[in-house]
Amino acid sequence: LFYFLFSRLIFGTLYPAYYSYKAVKSKDIKEYVKWMMYWIIFALFTTAETFTDIFLCWFPFYYELKIAFVAWLLSPYTKGSSLLYRKFVHPTLSSKEKEIDDCLVQAKDRSYDALVHFGKRGLNVAATAAVMAASKGQGALSERLRSFSMQDLSTIRGDSSSTVPPSVTVRTSSKQSHPKPSRSASEGTGSSGKY
Repeated sequence: LFYFLFSRLIFGTLYPAYYSYKAVKSKDIKEYVKWMMYWIIFALFTTAETFTDIFLCWFPFYYELKIAFVAWLLSPYTKGSSLLYRKFVHPTLSSKEKEIDDCLVQAKDRSYDALVHFGKRGLNVAATAAVMAASKGQGALSERLRSFSMQDLSTIRGDSSSTVPPSVTVRTSSKQSHPKPSRSASEGTGSSGKY
């Protein structure tokens, strides 16, 4: 299997790619057409082998036959890719070209519509998620701010003795330490009168 993959990479892909480059560089139309036919046949071969590998991989010499097929496609003596293209692919594509083009246009339109539809749905989901996160975050933020403000107020109240000027501190402490005489006198007489 490794030998097949390596051979296919070298002979089926890199070698033709290099000669396709040379054909484009030299602007030789004959070579260019030859390599374009090869790539069309190779694309069909790759598509077909995706399915045949599932069902025929148990067949004896299956991978060796695939290597031989790629070599036959590339050979300048057999001209396999030109032969397959001229005998089968070109006539089939020419007769079905309008139907294939229509199918591709419809598939393109459907895929564009599906992309727009799913894009809108995705944006709606993202917007809803953002709004929900913001609303949850706003509630959490307000709770957090409320807890901070209560802590700050309690801290300010606890530190008020150190931050308030001494004259104010004396006044507040004198009022709290000395009760009103009328109240204490009435409480004293009231308590003695009951007994």
